[in-house]
Amino acid sequence: MPRPAFEGHLKTMIIAIDGPAAAGKGTLARRLAAHFGLNYLDTGGLYRLVGWTVVRSGGDPADPASATAAARALDPAALADGRLLADPALRAEGAGQAASKVAAIGTVREALLDFQRAFADRDPGAVLDGRDIGTVVCPGADAKLFVTASVECRAARRLKELLDKGEQAIGERVLEEMRERDARDRARSVAPLVPAADAVVLDTTELDADAVFAKAVAIISGRRPASL
Repeated sequence: MPRPAFEGHLKTMIIAIDGPAAAGKGTLARRLAAHFGLNYLDTGGLYRLVGWTVVRSGGDPADPASATAAARALDPAALADGRLLADPALRAEGAGQAASKVAAIGTVREALLDFQRAFADRDPGAVLDGRDIGTVVCPGADAKLFVTASVECRAARRLKELLDKGEQAIGERVLEEMRERDARDRARSVAPLVPAADAVVLDTTELDADAVFAKAVAIISGRRPASL
């Protein structure tokens, strides 16, 4: 069965990587994009940008009207080169919590969907990571990975990341916030966090980044079209 038009042309490849926060999907996705010569989009960055935009304006990221207005105001041209999503402020825990709240709003997800699909359709293909890439954004992707790890492992990784940046953080609080975010992501009525039926689940709890990358390359290489 041919893929929908937004999935790309015959000579493109789309890799969908989903999973919860701090599972390692972003690091993996960037390495895969470089390895296969594909474009890369951190779709979570879009939601972080929307949520943080609302917070900086003094609004509530859980408010549908404020969040939707912020999502619709994003300029695709300004986002295309990735510089907006590279803002260090978007990597802070506050931005992550705001992202989780705006991501639960259906009208926000609708506003960002066309941008994500258009990005996936760019030659020579793309690696997109997020929480609903394989299920909603690119259901016909050539390869789908669901990257996960135990919540304790993910909280420890996030704590180290925050401390390395010089931010003050308490392990118990980071773990609590991780559990709260997981619950929101999995329970939302629109595009909940679940593996696609045809995704390969990759548990990174006991693996370092190099081992995860090697496994992912092996999985994806077995599915690459001959034209690549």
